[in-house]
Amino acid sequence: MLSGQIGIVAAIIIYLLGMIYVGFYFSKKGSGNSADEFYLGGRKLGPLVTAMSAEASDMSSWLLMGLPGVAYLSGIADAGWTAIGLAVGTYLNWLIVAKRLRRYSVACDAITIPDFFSRRYRDDKNILMCIAAIIILIFFIPYTASGFKAVGTLFSSLFGAEYHTAMIIGAIVIVGYTVLGGFMAVSTTDLIQSIVMSIALVVIVFYGIHLAGGWDAVVTNAESLKGYLSMTAMHDMATGESTPYGFITILSTTAWGLGYFGMPHILLRFMAIGDENKLKTSRRIASVWVVISMFVAILIGIIGYSVSTAGRIPMFATSSESETIVIRLAGSLGTHNFLLSLVAGVVLAGILACTMSTADSQLLTAASGVSQNLLQDFLKIKLSSKASMMAARLTVVAIAVVSVALAWDPNSSVFYIVSFAWAGFGAAFGPVMLFSLFWKRTNFAGALAGMISGGVMIFVWKFIVRPLGGAWNIYELLPAFLVGCLAIVIVSLATAAPSKEICDEFDSIGK
Repeated sequence: MLSGQIGIVAAIIIYLLGMIYVGFYFSKKGSGNSADEFYLGGRKLGPLVTAMSAEASDMSSWLLMGLPGVAYLSGIADAGWTAIGLAVGTYLNWLIVAKRLRRYSVACDAITIPDFFSRRYRDDKNILMCIAAIIILIFFIPYTASGFKAVGTLFSSLFGAEYHTAMIIGAIVIVGYTVLGGFMAVSTTDLIQSIVMSIALVVIVFYGIHLAGGWDAVVTNAESLKGYLSMTAMHDMATGESTPYGFITILSTTAWGLGYFGMPHILLRFMAIGDENKLKTSRRIASVWVVISMFVAILIGIIGYSVSTAGRIPMFATSSESETIVIRLAGSLGTHNFLLSLVAGVVLAGILACTMSTADSQLLTAASGVSQNLLQDFLKIKLSSKASMMAARLTVVAIAVVSVALAWDPNSSVFYIVSFAWAGFGAAFGPVMLFSLFWKRTNFAGALAGMISGGVMIFVWKFIVRPLGGAWNIYELLPAFLVGCLAIVIVSLATAAPSKEICDEFDSIGK
């Protein structure tokens, strides 16, 4: 093994061992001894951990792979409007949802999102809880699989390692600290991972500008491509021409921001903060970090094109190639000397951090859906505290095994599921969450109708309507979200008003 590779491997191994140690540390502190501790950290997260764990669990490998890859091939429009939608969605989620959900979940004594939906509407049969838990399983298992696949692809492309071996080792590490320390371990590792991701972004920007021949060269190369630096046009690398980026496309792309209102692993952070008055601090930290990190990720794609033009890395023609831009730049950085190879290892650990911070949160959320909501709350299986924790840990392992199986084929197209899963959560949970928090007249029937119709419309629009093209070619989250909202309003008004007990609780939450 070359000395450069030794440094990269050493940095990655230290990083992975550090993640496992965090899980071991919190297991010794008792963070996995009760359901409340394991799933919600005992509601004692600080504002910094709350903010950064929420955003790190949100930013999967697309931050250091997908976003730069899109910018590299087509310029700033597609990546830019996506980032704008996500930035606005992030801010609004923290501004209008966070405090009220924290307060309401305490009043309901809810420790999971499905739990909150059922307790909010006094759903004694736990129907909402069951459906929500099933939705979480449907969308989170393949989502987690895409994360495991990213780990396998990273190591196999970098070192020629066997794909399956690399993927399994990555999965074992993620499962290890999640099972050991539960929510506090996941949240703390997410904080560390957000720091590693930030370091990776900064290092690659400056190193990329150096390889490209300076900032002036980056700007000159970008300006030479038609539509590359326009927010209303996209560059086509194949033809060298630009295509319009119209209003419908902009609306469709920015609709990504609606997904935040229904993301269980992000909403859980709002429920877990120790002091609701610290949420303003968390909001500011999260919003600033998201805007800067996405801006820098897009910038890396633009810089990457100039590095290719300078002949320092190959010229990429497909998305699967362009998404490796950070890996290629880190690999180049690691060839200089041992010290720089350690820095390159930190950058590559940043890609792992993107993947792991999302996968661990998804595993924990899916585990709570099965062991807590389905087994104990819906099926009424009585479990002791110790048995409940064992069920939760076994669920994490079982979900990981299924996810590894889904990602077993290195050529499988698991990644396309990510945008579909994002839409699924946003449409199935987003409208129900907003109306549950802010419209007193919402009732059980309305919430049920909204959850089902929003989830079903995702499939209908994705596979039946959107293929028609033209004006129908809209990201499925937007129409499905609107359908879910309409269903909640219509069905709630057409059925009996909620009970006085429910209304009184709603009023007690305050603003």
